[in-house]
Amino acid sequence: QDNYKTNPDDYVDRLYSMNLNEKLDLPIKGEGIPMIPHPDDENWSGLSLPWMGFGYGVQLTPLQTLTFYNAVANDGVMVKPRLIREVKSKEKLIEKFDREIINPAICSQNTIDKVKVMMENVVKRGTADNLYSKNFSMAGKTGTCQSEYWKSSGNYIASFAGYFPADTPKYSCIVVIHKPNTTKGYYGNIVAGPVFKTIAQKIYANNPLINKIELQKIIPSQIVKSSDNYLKKTHVQSETGSKKLPNLIGMEAMDAIAIVENLGAQVVLRGFGKVTSQSLKAGTKLSPENKVTLTLL
Repeated sequence: QDNYKTNPDDYVDRLYSMNLNEKLDLPIKGEGIPMIPHPDDENWSGLSLPWMGFGYGVQLTPLQTLTFYNAVANDGVMVKPRLIREVKSKEKLIEKFDREIINPAICSQNTIDKVKVMMENVVKRGTADNLYSKNFSMAGKTGTCQSEYWKSSGNYIASFAGYFPADTPKYSCIVVIHKPNTTKGYYGNIVAGPVFKTIAQKIYANNPLINKIELQKIIPSQIVKSSDNYLKKTHVQSETGSKKLPNLIGMEAMDAIAIVENLGAQVVLRGFGKVTSQSLKAGTKLSPENKVTLTLL
């Protein structure tokens, strides 16, 4: 407000130049239309600019937001999310989807470098310092907004968006949680941040190259154990080319689903948590017609 109240067009046009007002044109139906108000709009008011300063009066989908954060991690190059890399049939390439660049430079490299330092310090000593680990670098930004604020109780949306590793970004991620239990917390660092960190650690643990280092120093033991179990079972399957169902008891649901679906069968889940029983015995040869029911607890 102090810097742009007399020329709000400059502020909004700069946001537009970073493609934040445009859809990503994803190959799936239902993508939301971004909304960033402009001074030329009929409903623009004296409140529009300061509201935008802390995230109100604007509208972006999580994937649109993540595309912007990914551009920061990618040294300013904004790329279109690619859901499918290629389509094959028995090793024959049917169609290939190349990388598409939306904007080759959303801002100067000097600005990108400054933003990266800011986002890394959010985790080191900022609003998400509760996520910090000297052995596991992440960078991002917390988000906490109030929805349905006209109600006496009100509801919140907690989020965390960022990338990791902070110094050499390889993955970007966004976590958005609607209507968290306010008695347990509703700020982005308390609700969404830990989920982001767990996802990041899980990806680290499931990376065979990174898995060669002592993961116990940077990742909780339960994630390392889960990763080792997953890698062991997937390694056996890939080495033997077997379509036989392994013993999934004790595995996390996300790992068990990945193994069964990669074997070509369907999964039915019952409950939440870890696998306590499976409808087909270990060693059963699977086919696309098979359904494997996993009971979780």
